[in-house]
Amino acid sequence: MKYKSLRPLIRTLQLEETIQFYTQILGFELEAKNEEWGWASLISDDIELMIALPNAHEPFEKPHFTGSFYINLENVEELWLQIKDQVKVCYELEVFDWGMKEFAIYDNNGYLLQFGEEV
Repeated sequence: MKYKSLRPLIRTLQLEETIQFYTQILGFELEAKNEEWGWASLISDDIELMIALPNAHEPFEKPHFTGSFYINLENVEELWLQIKDQVKVCYELEVFDWGMKEFAIYDNNGYLLQFGEEV
């Protein structure tokens, strides 16, 4: 057995707004969309993300996730400067003792997104 990749699926009540957030602010591309199923797939380089409306298989009141999505990238400062005034910031760009330069924001649903690169 070999694990090959991880492609998170986030639930939202705002499918179109979430697609716009990830494509217009973060630069993802819309790879596929099925309006009948209320589902979309986004991609940026090696990062894949699925977005879906709630379904009958799981209860859903509002978006929730107890962790964060941590995205490693090159030139984290460039992304920070591009988006910092367009998003809700959790913490600003900082170099941490564990050797990472990173920042964190919330997407339009409240999901925590962290972006970092090794220093």
